[in-house]
Amino acid sequence: LKQVFNKDKTFRPKRKFEPGTQKFELHKRAQASLNSDVDLKAAVQLPSGEDQNDWVAVHVVDFFNRINLIYGTICEFCTERTCPVMSGGPKYEYRWQDDLKYKKPTALPAPQYMNLLMDWIEMQINNENIFPTSVGKCEEEVL
Repeated sequence: LKQVFNKDKTFRPKRKFEPGTQKFELHKRAQASLNSDVDLKAAVQLPSGEDQNDWVAVHVVDFFNRINLIYGTICEFCTERTCPVMSGGPKYEYRWQDDLKYKKPTALPAPQYMNLLMDWIEMQINNENIFPTSVGKCEEEVL
């Protein structure tokens, strides 16, 4: 279990919203909708009077946190030896390209691909120009 929660390996701490902020309230509303028998179509609709960018950001961060936890529980079973290719079944192979170290699509073992992917997503989420922490401050206003 210690390996699963090692930040340098696979686990990344949840990104939290500050209590008392509008994003925190949106997060609470989203959480409440997941724990009830609410119509999912209605649950994901933008609440009246809320900023669409804030609403989407809350759900993106929540999705990342959930995927991160799921991946943390299975990563010990997928090693470079057991998962030498990042694939989506026999018909699809995913290749990594980041225009920095990997300038062309490159086949990687699944764990390496996933670590690069999770790092990349975390960088996007932490980028103030994409996901500003100020309430109601959308990307267009930052640029």
